[in-house]
Amino acid sequence: MDTMFDEAIMHAARSVLSICQAHGLTLATAESCTGGLVAAALTGIEGSSAVVERGFVTYSNEAKMAMLGVPSTILQAHGAVSRETAEAMARGALAHAPVGVTVSITGIAGPGGGSDDKPVGLVHFAAASRDGALIHRRCEFGDIGRGEVRRRSVLEALQMLQDVAEGAPRKTP
Repeated sequence: MDTMFDEAIMHAARSVLSICQAHGLTLATAESCTGGLVAAALTGIEGSSAVVERGFVTYSNEAKMAMLGVPSTILQAHGAVSRETAEAMARGALAHAPVGVTVSITGIAGPGGGSDDKPVGLVHFAAASRDGALIHRRCEFGDIGRGEVRRRSVLEALQMLQDVAEGAPRKTP
C-alpha cells in the first residue's frame, strides 16, 4: 500500500475499489485541480488495476476540450469551474474510456485565482455511470490552503465514486 495519502483517503479508496469489484465495474477519473491525486490514491492500492482503467488530468481548458470533449461553448458560458463543466468532464470521461463509472473534479485550490463569484476553495464534482446516472456536488471549502482543498477534494471525489458505483447496475457474467 502507498503511504503517500492519509488513512482517511486510503480507506475511501479501498472502499471504492471493493464496491467496483463487487459490481464488476471499472472506472476513470477526470481531474483538474487535483492533478491526478484521485487516480494516484486508487492506484496506490495493490490490485487496483482490476478497477482503474485510466485517469485524465485536464488542467487546462484545451485539455478538457481535447481529451474529454468538453464543448468550448460550456467553458465560455460557464467557465472551467462550474457545474456544467464538471458534468461535461464526467460524461466526456465515459465517452473516452471503456468504463462503467467516472468522477470529475474542477475547482480553485488557491492560493490565488478566486473571485467574488468563484472564491478560492470552490470545487465542482460530477460522477457518472454508463447507465445514465449523473450526480453533481458543489463544495465551498474556503481558503483553507491549497493542499487541504485538494485533500478534501480527493475525499469527496472518492465518496462520489462510491455513491455512483453503488447505484450502478451489476455487470452480468
